[in-house]
Amino acid sequence: MRLDIIAFGAHPDDVELFAGGTLAKMASLGYSTGIVDMSRGELGTRGNPETRREEAGRAAEILKVQVRENLGFSDGEMTVTPEARLKIIKILRKYRPPIVLTHYWDDRHPDHVNTSRLVTEAVHHSGLAKIDTGQHRYRPPTILYFKVPSYIVPTFIVDVSDFVERRNAAIQAYRSQLYNPSSTEPMTRLSHPEFLANVETVHSYYGTLIGKRAGEAFHLKGIMEVHDLVSQFTVRDTD
Repeated sequence: MRLDIIAFGAHPDDVELFAGGTLAKMASLGYSTGIVDMSRGELGTRGNPETRREEAGRAAEILKVQVRENLGFSDGEMTVTPEARLKIIKILRKYRPPIVLTHYWDDRHPDHVNTSRLVTEAVHHSGLAKIDTGQHRYRPPTILYFKVPSYIVPTFIVDVSDFVERRNAAIQAYRSQLYNPSSTEPMTRLSHPEFLANVETVHSYYGTLIGKRAGEAFHLKGIMEVHDLVSQFTVRDTD
């Protein structure tokens, strides 16, 4: 099975938070999408790996993701090793996506940083014939980085205005992580009552930059190649 887009996140819910609207939109356009979680999120203050696995499955259904896999790396101890990189190479060669999404490399969370590095290195190494996995070599042509820092101007922003509700529903599938007034578990950044509103604010801000209700920002290393000026830059008339 070949996928058009695969998104790699360090923990279950990372992809939903930063690229969920984009995946939902691409699925609605007929493209096949997948999510690969690097860890089970077992160090999370709230919930447990089994609960988060079930929540991730529900979120994938909401976003109409066709494939969701978990590589089982240790949460909080994700390191860049040949063995870890090889697992990602096998995924890339299995699904052969032309587009790969993952974390921007400058992030406060070490797992996000190392996920970004692992995926970036794996995309390159996946094209090397002498790395034998019993699969045909394949190097995805495009890596796009999400959760772009505020000091970086995004390469582009995807209009996700029509998919805000679906993205929010996918995020809210992670009930163990979000605000619950009856919960006795410790409070976290995600479980504060204002967290979802803060997420909305970020996406609304990116939306304003392109004159839309909501947007998700991505960064592309290097210069973006354009094959067709008309199709690339023609915007559908909404008047």
